[in-house]
Amino acid sequence: MSYSDTELMVVKAAQELRDGDSVLVGIGIPNLAANLAKRTHAPDLRMIYESGTIDSDPSSLPLSIGDPVLASGAASIESLHGGFNYYLQAGRIDAGFLGGAQVDKHGNINSTVIGDYDDPDVRLPGSGGACEIASNVERTIITTSHQRQRFPEEVDFVTSPGFIDGEGGREKHGLQGGGPAAVITDMAVMGFQNEEMVVESIHPGVDREDVQEATGWDIKFAGDVDETEPPTEDELRLIREELDPDGVYL
Repeated sequence: MSYSDTELMVVKAAQELRDGDSVLVGIGIPNLAANLAKRTHAPDLRMIYESGTIDSDPSSLPLSIGDPVLASGAASIESLHGGFNYYLQAGRIDAGFLGGAQVDKHGNINSTVIGDYDDPDVRLPGSGGACEIASNVERTIITTSHQRQRFPEEVDFVTSPGFIDGEGGREKHGLQGGGPAAVITDMAVMGFQNEEMVVESIHPGVDREDVQEATGWDIKFAGDVDETEPPTEDELRLIREELDPDGVYL
């Protein structure tokens, strides 16, 4: 079956989640990915939304983090303050999804400004809860489109920390979470070796030169770079017919 770049990203993001994980879910691709994982290989996935719903089990795809469908099957409902303090900052969440305007070679994310902070070319929305997620969950999963301006060697502003400046960076700054585990784009899936981004698989129809051209530094490739495995018919059916039949996110 044919599939879109977005559908492939959803499937690859879902595969980063493990059965029994607690995951802080956002809207968009992360929302589809977490709900897909729960319906396939991770039935005991515990989905937590920033609005304070804990162990959500929505009967339909939520349209926002405040959608009432998230509360109907949840184990509990916390205040935003309680959710962040008791669950996130206490280190009780295994995985979190992040995105941003820029991602650099060490997995740092910028969603604050493009250009100089005091006189920026573009001022962006800022952190929200992203810095807390990046600092405290065991592993982060980054989803974004792959464009050269989005992948500079060094971000203009570190909104959400990855591995900061490389090996030992997180420990030096007292961060308890493990840092970024995967970067999933419409071209490739990247992991990290020695706290630097490394291409692990390249999507069908894309080659190494395409990935390099869309990246702002000489990105490293793993020794055994594979072609990304495409979605299965069952995964596509779940996404299209059960999770997002109206194409809200697709």
